Amino acid sequence: MGRRASQYAGFEIETPVERDALGGYLKIVCFASLLAIMQKTTVIAGLEVYTHTTDAFADSTKPIYAVFFLHGRMGSAQSDYMQKITAEILSSPAARSESKDLMIVTFDHRNHGTRLKDRLYNLSFEENPNHALDMYTIQLGTAKDVSFLIDFLPSYLFPLGERTISDWGVTGISLGGHSAYIAGASDPRLKLTIPIIGCPDYLALMYPRAKEAGLNAGPPYLPDSFVEQVKRDSLLSLPYTSEGPENPFYGKHVLVLSGGADPLVPWTASKPFVEGLQVGPGSKEFIVFDGVGHDVPPPMVAALIKSLVSFVNV
Repeated sequence: MGRRASQYAGFEIETPVERDALGGYLKIVCFASLLAIMQKTTVIAGLEVYTHTTDAFADSTKPIYAVFFLHGRMGSAQSDYMQKITAEILSSPAARSESKDLMIVTFDHRNHGTRLKDRLYNLSFEENPNHALDMYTIQLGTAKDVSFLIDFLPSYLFPLGERTISDWGVTGISLGGHSAYIAGASDPRLKLTIPIIGCPDYLALMYPRAKEAGLNAGPPYLPDSFVEQVKRDSLLSLPYTSEGPENPFYGKHVLVLSGGADPLVPWTASKPFVEGLQVGPGSKEFIVFDGVGHDVPPPMVAALIKSLVSFVNV
């Protein structure tokens, strides 16, 4: 099921300048009614992982629904917009389920936040000729990190087996949305996938971006060996239109949130995959917000929360 939403004002979140994404978001949302949110840092193989829960979590014994929330390019897990959206989620009915506790899990992409080596390699083609390679390897690596953490996070958090993580989901913004698509297709344990202004077709995103930068949409900016690897990895190479269990999205719940006027990650690059995607007994919805650019306006956050409420409370 897909629909279009009317225009809303938003805030630029993917930009090659030194500032956190969604900086303006903090100024327009009232958080006076939010519950106390607890953040715990766990270091796993050198990776700082942040788990966010309500203050009631510590005294609960309910099964846990863990959702990875992946940040955008040029941001970090500690960016203000990540903290504020996480607080909104954990102050919503999604965190007050009678049957499960909600946990939001965040960490930094490669070359971001605590893992930053050189900011240049996060920039676009105009400043970084390796933009296509750098952004793809980051988003693919993050998807692999998600699966790695599903393997080991429970053992670090609950070494005595005192709590159980019964369900896993993933959402992400922009670069994090790209990773959410990949992770959702790659790991059968992820039952909920919510990409926000992300794209499932990397080459459909990169070819026009290179041309817009006045570059050849081929070597050296997109080497042949790289394009071949991307095609092998691509979600388009998977049986995503199949209505049987061979489809990696079979039985999963997918919500896609996109901006109808997004110049950086245009809806047209995602549309063929999203419209063709089958989920069998699962559920699929996509919402295209008319007039919204590469932004995450409050109604997108509201749609994210509504979906989490629906599935955490199942």
